[in-house]
Amino acid sequence: MTAMAIAPITLHQPRRLIVGAGTIREVGGWAADAASVLVIATPITAGFIDRLQLKGRITVFDAIPGEPDIATLNAAIEAARSCRPDLIVGLGGGSVLDVAKLVAALWDGDQTLADVAGPNKVAGRRTRLVQVATTAGTGSEAGIRSLITDPEKGNKIAVESPHLIADVAVLDPELTYSVPPAVTAATGVDAMAHCVEAFTNRRAHPMIDGFARMGFGLVGRFLARAVRDGTDTEAREGMMLASYYGGICLGPVNTAAGHAIAYPLGTRLRLPHGLANAIIFPQVLAFNQPVAAEKSAEVAQALGLGAGERLSQDDLLRQAHIFCRNLGIEMSLRAHGATEADLPIYASDAHANRRLMDNNPIDMSVEDVLAIYRAAY
Repeated sequence: MTAMAIAPITLHQPRRLIVGAGTIREVGGWAADAASVLVIATPITAGFIDRLQLKGRITVFDAIPGEPDIATLNAAIEAARSCRPDLIVGLGGGSVLDVAKLVAALWDGDQTLADVAGPNKVAGRRTRLVQVATTAGTGSEAGIRSLITDPEKGNKIAVESPHLIADVAVLDPELTYSVPPAVTAATGVDAMAHCVEAFTNRRAHPMIDGFARMGFGLVGRFLARAVRDGTDTEAREGMMLASYYGGICLGPVNTAAGHAIAYPLGTRLRLPHGLANAIIFPQVLAFNQPVAAEKSAEVAQALGLGAGERLSQDDLLRQAHIFCRNLGIEMSLRAHGATEADLPIYASDAHANRRLMDNNPIDMSVEDVLAIYRAAY
């Protein structure tokens, strides 16, 4: 029997990764020569700016919503053109970090978002970029991808380029102490979904499988602890690493049906990205189990689903649902404002996302997708 050929992959990671409690203070020393710094944040994460210990002139752009759209990006680019930064610092969760990447690449050139949409279209980047994560979810600080919502089309524009990689990424668990339990839970499941979807993906790769295993293993050990006690430094640091590993999984392999099905819940229902993924996660994990039995069992064991025995498809769905519910996540789409009439529109949007759907280990029809929304309703 001949072995299947392993597809070649290219792995991009930040040039420097700084991990640990209080490490946000190291940014100022690394960037001591930056005369003008643009910090992209939210009104909440802007409260951490003093901890960066920056020495240059600081401009703050903090008008970043939960799902940043084209208008948000354009406003941030204009802010950069006004202050002409030597350094851009993304200080926040995935939305902030995604905007920071694109501003750093686009503010001083003539490319627009439309020019760079898709893979490998960014011409270059001259401005240094530091990404400081304040949540443990998207892993955006690790990756080469940025997502911006197009409100007219109701979808997300994906930009992917090695020029979006950070010069420095900082994982300081102290910045996540104040993240509320509900957000900790939802973003933690998002981090896990990145790892699990890459692990069970058609394009899965042995090297990325290693990062995925480390990621969902850390979620199994630490997510419930981080939700229970936000100042548990070990649990918070474990979750930041899980998120980072999930971000690495996104680059060469990416997610699959889980994220495709979650996206319309963000663009149309305005659910936070992590929450949307948490609601969908058990459904897709169980749906894919028939063709990913060994890997699904590995995920179940790492998360403590069941009592160590091999779970049936129905049991896997039930146990994964209980895992999320026990973190305090409201798992019903109806409770979040969805109506039954909306579900076919979501299903059509999700099924059309071939960028992710084509990665799923089982082909899904529009009816399959609709059945998942109905089961989560």
